Amino acid sequence: MTSIAETERKRPAPGPAGVTEREAREVAEAAREKEWRAPSFVRELFEGRLRLDLVHPYPRVAPDEDARARAFLAKLDAFLRENVDGEAIDRAGKIPPHVIEGLKELGCFGLKIPVEYGGLGFSQASYNRAICLCATYESSIGVLLSAHQSIGVPQPLKMFGTPEQKRRYLPRLARGAVSAFALTEPGVGSDPARMSTTAERTPDGEAYILNGEKLWCTNGTIAELMVVMAKTGPKSISAFIVETSWPGVEVVHRCEFMGLKGIENGVIRFTNVRVPKENLLWEEGKGLKLALITLNTGRLTVPATSVAAAKACLDIARRFGQERVQWGQPIAKHDAVAQMLGFIACTTFAMEAMSDLAALMADRGDMDIRLEAAMAKMWNTERGWEIIDKTMQIRGGRGYETATSLKARGERPEPVERMMRDFRINMIFEGSSEIMRLFIAREAVDSHLKVAGAIADPSAPLGAKLLALVRAAGYYAVWYPARWIGWGWWPRYRQFGKLAKHLRYVDRGSRRLARALFHAIVRFGPKLEKRQAVLARLVEIGAELFAMSAACSRAQMLRTSKSPEERAQGPAAEYLADVFCRMARRRIEERFDRLFDNDDAAIYSLAQRVAANEFTWLEEIVGLART
Repeated sequence: MTSIAETERKRPAPGPAGVTEREAREVAEAAREKEWRAPSFVRELFEGRLRLDLVHPYPRVAPDEDARARAFLAKLDAFLRENVDGEAIDRAGKIPPHVIEGLKELGCFGLKIPVEYGGLGFSQASYNRAICLCATYESSIGVLLSAHQSIGVPQPLKMFGTPEQKRRYLPRLARGAVSAFALTEPGVGSDPARMSTTAERTPDGEAYILNGEKLWCTNGTIAELMVVMAKTGPKSISAFIVETSWPGVEVVHRCEFMGLKGIENGVIRFTNVRVPKENLLWEEGKGLKLALITLNTGRLTVPATSVAAAKACLDIARRFGQERVQWGQPIAKHDAVAQMLGFIACTTFAMEAMSDLAALMADRGDMDIRLEAAMAKMWNTERGWEIIDKTMQIRGGRGYETATSLKARGERPEPVERMMRDFRINMIFEGSSEIMRLFIAREAVDSHLKVAGAIADPSAPLGAKLLALVRAAGYYAVWYPARWIGWGWWPRYRQFGKLAKHLRYVDRGSRRLARALFHAIVRFGPKLEKRQAVLARLVEIGAELFAMSAACSRAQMLRTSKSPEERAQGPAAEYLADVFCRMARRRIEERFDRLFDNDDAAIYSLAQRVAANEFTWLEEIVGLART
């Protein structure tokens, strides 16, 4: 492994500096899935329609797969319990080789790979359970397996690979050949138009020559195989399967982070790497679209592992609330702590309902889950962070103290401090919360842009604008009044018992959300895309409505289940869903209130003055400038 300093002189030239905002948007827009070939529950919410039939009855894992998954998870749990020391991995910054070998022997690197290629062939829901179990013992193990299968080679290969590519690589991956995904670059995050990695055709057309550098490539330092995104033309990004043993592939640096100390994440350099044309995935120019489609399901493990963290926090906070006595009674009896404990409990229930629902929707295969996956990722990671923060607060100094230190002085080694460090990345990787909001908002306005987009498009000819104006007038003459009229009142949804009132609220709330989105389009016009705080509130309202729907549907499923064990949980589930929905409704009302009555413009203006160095004096310590 070569240090960055030693190889600085060989660093490839930075990405194209002259890329305009319009060009960048064109590249991103070209990669979008523009058609909705299957229904989407969240998209319907933004259209003002509660399609409860899409989430209720709550979907279930097939009984035969559930039995097979439970047997596998029992073996996996036994292995993890006997072999994994989370604190030791955190200290050493490495997952021990015997742990990785044991995971390979169990088949953990082929959880979603079809049986005919040597994998276990599990569904997304069962796969999520396995990754959650691993993450419960040590987060880096969950990331290792998830990065390998969710965004690494197996998933895009299953979806877009040729039969020959699948025969060649899937058995190898199932046996434990670690894979990675290489998209991000030192100068490129969510703006792929600035990508500098290139893949140029050889004169004989038999191969591509790959040059460039990738940053934050998870599993990259130990991977045998990678999916690498590279430019094959000025506006063309393509995906390739690259073997790290090929000449010219170099691990430049292993990155170190605040948490997830055991992950193998690094800077990977490609210098004149010859990639056979047979290793092109899908087609030239479809690499970015491949990445986005892969991430629709690939990011589903993030909300699932967030649930695992929330469940661990609930266990820790509950026990500490019972055991810790202050002023003559357990701290769970004190209102300040009880408020946090109640939030943790009902929010954990809703997080699990949303995460499992999105995974089961993906498994059904008859829905477009791009919005559900993005929303579950955004909402669960943010609620999970709140839960960890509240757990830290409940435990006080014992939360801030490391598990190793607690154990050394005779107390139970609860790893809250490590959980907080490990969890924070979840709101950043596989699409930051801000990018998720913009992605969801773009899809939410899609139907409006199809109707009236030409009106606001400065490049559209006058004839197109006039046609769009006529079309929009006719469309909204019907659409808008319908968003005021609905059936969101009694006796609708009465089969849900005490939760019916919340579903009626979701029904009314979806129409109110659709109207608010329309009002924002009319009010801001083409400038709406710049009003990201407004768009964020609209997305957050949609997320809360989705979470309410998922929680109510899951509670109803448990309440009416044929399983005595599940049915016994029904009343408690209904109670958790009820309290959660009460809290969610207050958050929704707050966001509606702040939609247009806010301080966004003042805060934005202040930020620009900060960026213009007007307040550098505020950074000084006792009159001395910071160096």
